[in-house]
Amino acid sequence: MTPGHSDAPARATLTLLRDFEFRYDNEHVDVAPCAQRLIGFLALQDGRPVRRTYVSGTLWSESSDAHAQASLRTALWRSPVCGAEPLVCASGTHLWLSPLAEIDVRTATARAHQLLGLHAIDPTSIDVMAEVAAYGHDVLVGWYDEWVDSERERFRQLRLHVLDQLGELLLRAHQYAEAVEVALVALASDELRESAHRLLVRAHLCEGNIAEAMRQYRSYATQLAAQLGVRPSGAMEELISAVTSAAAQVPRPGGATRRAATA
Repeated sequence: MTPGHSDAPARATLTLLRDFEFRYDNEHVDVAPCAQRLIGFLALQDGRPVRRTYVSGTLWSESSDAHAQASLRTALWRSPVCGAEPLVCASGTHLWLSPLAEIDVRTATARAHQLLGLHAIDPTSIDVMAEVAAYGHDVLVGWYDEWVDSERERFRQLRLHVLDQLGELLLRAHQYAEAVEVALVALASDELRESAHRLLVRAHLCEGNIAEAMRQYRSYATQLAAQLGVRPSGAMEELISAVTSAAAQVPRPGGATRRAATA
């Protein structure tokens, strides 16, 4: 074996989270826009072969059948290869992606179901920042096709639930700084997601940062009232009520006990 040479097979990786990128043997590969749409569509089909007529009709729905089929042939011709194999495999009737390609959305989805099934985590055996990075972005941001919209929303809901779960597990493991980071990532995707606001309030309280917790609650309550005209849920109000009730019992200088303000 030549020094420095590895016999490990070259990796083909397809990124769909945030933006499209195809890499082969760790090198970026330029892909024509028409081929990107074809590859992206097939990558979101869970590995199932898809009829050519369905692909052409979906991707070029505003074109005639003949033009759509011609556009599909062009996209196939301009698609890259994984070594000696095409990235897009084809039969006379169906299309599918090469099983050699590692697709980040599929990997993240499989990992998500693992995380959702956990009841506890060992902080020494999990890379929290890597998990947060995997669930911090939507699918193909800036693509506006209807078939992307549905898959984007499906994955968005999954990743937000994963962030909720990861944050809860981190609180149980007393990893409060990491729980705050997870909550902030979730709120960057949905600024009114109450489970993320509650996670952030709870993390601040666990750290003893009562003022931070109250500021977070008031900011959320203000947003909610301004945008939806409603109040936080009973669970959030109960969380804050426990804080204010405890604060009301703190003795003032001179021995007097501060009384809670009445509504």
